[in-house]
Amino acid sequence: MDFIKSFSSKLKLLLMDAIIMGITPILAIMIRFEGRIPDKEFAAFHDSLPWMVSLSLIIFYLYGMYHRIWHYARMRDLLALVGAVTLSQALIFIITIMAELHIPRSIPIITWLLTMGMVGFSRLLFKIDLDMITKSKGDKQNLLIVGAGDAGAMLVRELEQNDTANTRIVGFIDDDEKKRHGRLAGFPILGNVEELTEVVKAKAVDKIVIAIPSADGDTIRHIDNQCRNTGAKVCIMPGIYSMINGKMDMGEMRDISLEDLLRRDPIHLDFDQITSYISGKTVLITGAGGSIGSEISRQISRVGAREIILLGRGENSIYEIQQELTRKFPEQSYRTIIANITDRERMERIFAAYKPQVVFHAAAHKHVPLMEIQPDEAIRNNVFGTKNVAELADKYGAETFVLISTDKAVNPTSVMGATKRTAELVLQKINQGSKTRFVTVRFGNVLGSRGSVVPLFEREIAAGGPVTVTHKEMTRFFMTIPEAVQLVLQAGSQAEGGEVFLFDMGKPVKIKDMAEDLIRLHGLVPGEDIKIVYTGLRPGEKLYEELLTSEEGTTSTKHKKIFKAMINPLDEDDLDKCLAVLHDTTDKATILKTLKHMIPTYKSQQLEALEGKE
Repeated sequence: MDFIKSFSSKLKLLLMDAIIMGITPILAIMIRFEGRIPDKEFAAFHDSLPWMVSLSLIIFYLYGMYHRIWHYARMRDLLALVGAVTLSQALIFIITIMAELHIPRSIPIITWLLTMGMVGFSRLLFKIDLDMITKSKGDKQNLLIVGAGDAGAMLVRELEQNDTANTRIVGFIDDDEKKRHGRLAGFPILGNVEELTEVVKAKAVDKIVIAIPSADGDTIRHIDNQCRNTGAKVCIMPGIYSMINGKMDMGEMRDISLEDLLRRDPIHLDFDQITSYISGKTVLITGAGGSIGSEISRQISRVGAREIILLGRGENSIYEIQQELTRKFPEQSYRTIIANITDRERMERIFAAYKPQVVFHAAAHKHVPLMEIQPDEAIRNNVFGTKNVAELADKYGAETFVLISTDKAVNPTSVMGATKRTAELVLQKINQGSKTRFVTVRFGNVLGSRGSVVPLFEREIAAGGPVTVTHKEMTRFFMTIPEAVQLVLQAGSQAEGGEVFLFDMGKPVKIKDMAEDLIRLHGLVPGEDIKIVYTGLRPGEKLYEELLTSEEGTTSTKHKKIFKAMINPLDEDDLDKCLAVLHDTTDKATILKTLKHMIPTYKSQQLEALEGKE
């Protein structure tokens, strides 16, 4: 059916061109002789018309005039049209001279002008969507675009070319005063963001689209607040990260998300550096089925690793990421391994078999309350699991080892944070006598990661509330998953060995404000439609997270969003003794006391309670 429709369209164009090629020379000669054509010229012209038309159609065919989709015509299509008409008339002109035909030389020139106009108009008819003209205007939504820039112009083009788009663009909103009262892509710029309410009312706007992919979170929040009281539906185009990662089409519109309200400036990566330490290498990712591990695997799949080993303990999550990656990156080689990092013998066999050159260690227990209950499991996985993988990376000659750490390792108040700080210390010790470059990267909470607060809030809102927040003043640093992983990859490229890198996390965000934002994004009113209940801090939690201790300082790096912490390692003998104690005990009090000895800034309510009983 599609073939028949396509053939029919091409045939219509061909017949239309044949008629035009037959009519324009007749009009040209009548214009030349003002309607009174001499017999000799008429005879020569009458005999020449068939081959003139045939030659023109052949040139048009060779120029691809019947293979172009004129509904989506661009400047290059117009140039091709000019070229086809010019070449056909030039050849006709040359042939008439060489054959000494009695046809005035002005005829091809007049014919060129007439043909350009008539053929151009015929293509314009294909460009115009006649359905849009005949459709009732009442069934369309009036659409206002915020952002009169490149993205806004591209959005207009996408919508105009989309046969199913049920929208009528009324104009643009932009804060740039230089653009005021101007036009973009044929549509007027109607005012600035502060005038949104008036414009929406005057133009009866049904939908607003924010088309500023590079806008930061504060800008998106301000625009969203202005839009909220207009009654119009508000959508947004994807941000820079989404478009870079190929997750969205430029013209795709979606509801505003919390990630949009927390956007920061795009991260500029040095892809040459990243490519140099990953491209052509065997890369092992532990915890590859998790939020961070899976995003690392997506991003390095674009760099061109020789083989990517996806290792994890959960078979479902590893299977899902492997299926996604092989679909998106069919040329990249993957290997899936189900294994537990605490199983030393199993991990040794894996390293001996595949000898990974780059290791991203993302596997960890990260749920703070759960690890408070069972600190021995946190020690086994976060400390000795990390120790296993790091020692094997050293033994089998890995070039780079990147540990994913957390801001909870700074002045920890939880077992999870203390075990991650211990893992950092273990890494620093192994690095001192190794050719492998061991590096730690510390960052805060990641939006959308498993176990994060946002999915919990979403579930509570869907259930009608209440939304549970631990404390009114609790704040956290947040990053998006792609943003965090891009910085992880960049930090790995800067590794010399033993560094602890910190990321510029921006401003800390109040959890209470996040909850209110999410409620509003669902079209509800915080405190009225959805209640917020404060439950109090859970064991191991603290109000504020930090990226550095008071004793630590930072130095800048080549990347403006990455800093290097100045951290003094623990005495090796003392570290070994503490690790031996932790390895041989499951007693909670002994574990907590040992962690406190290793990390003097560790403050444990459990330990204080145990010591109080003694």
